[in-house]
Amino acid sequence: MEGIGLGTAAIGRPVYINIRHEKPGEVLSVPEFRKRGLAILDDAYRNGVRFFDTSPGYGLAESLLMEWLRGKDDPRIRVATKWGLSYAANFDRHAKVHEIKEHTLERLDAQWAFSEKLLPYLTTYQIHSATLETGVLDNRDILQRLHHIKKEHNIRIGLTTTGANQVEVLKKAVDIMVEDEPLFGSFQSTYNIMEQSLLQMKEIFAQTNTQLIIKESLANGRLMPGLPSKEHNGLYRYITTLAEQYNVGADAIGIRFCLDSFPGALVLSGASSSDQLHSNLEAKTFKLHEDELEMLGSYKIEPATYWDRRKQLPWQ
Repeated sequence: MEGIGLGTAAIGRPVYINIRHEKPGEVLSVPEFRKRGLAILDDAYRNGVRFFDTSPGYGLAESLLMEWLRGKDDPRIRVATKWGLSYAANFDRHAKVHEIKEHTLERLDAQWAFSEKLLPYLTTYQIHSATLETGVLDNRDILQRLHHIKKEHNIRIGLTTTGANQVEVLKKAVDIMVEDEPLFGSFQSTYNIMEQSLLQMKEIFAQTNTQLIIKESLANGRLMPGLPSKEHNGLYRYITTLAEQYNVGADAIGIRFCLDSFPGALVLSGASSSDQLHSNLEAKTFKLHEDELEMLGSYKIEPATYWDRRKQLPWQ
């Protein structure tokens, strides 16, 4: 499947930061939730998906993926997971705290002890939501430990970024050396029609053997037409026009924009149902023309504005 992987946040916990465009589904018990998650993993695999991204911060996602992988014998499957975020909501949809960030050596060691069970499918191990504020990129003990994991298991070390200064974090990370070699070989960042700051890194990524993973390609639902926002009416009309032209959903337009902006990158589907997954995967059936890419690109907004509005999105 061309450049499309499955992010497992939506199948590992019952709520996440987004705008819903469909009626809320029924409240499932934990066993029912697990069963549905396994079905979506099966569906993704049947449809050619071979890259899966997970995290301890995604509730059941890591253990769900481990259970699913026990029935597989396919060396093409690649898994990325993370450390630094813990799930705290305990399946309570109304919890005040859903996740806790802790970028300490103790947390790294504790989460790695579980995550390493994803081997041999585990190919990428990432710092979850690395920021300048936590100091994780200056912590030599953590960087040395990650380097040890990299060498012992022959896997990529990466990080994910979130926030208006994600490019600043990336620029710092690409220069980090441990034992005379770059530590990081994978970067997972937000990129979509509205938030295009990642383009500043395109040439740097092209010059290195870097794995780029794009998340939030649909801007947590904000790219989907139907929102009562006059500000983005022009964008919504154009996305709708393209969707009709290519006979796909608006979500496929958003994902295709990312695939065509960064050829060779992995773009994550965050599907929480098979219908969403199939609609997302339609992005592989066409390519946008240069003028269409330029027109979509013209709808970008300032990163500070984008991230300020993202902070206001509910957990649902």
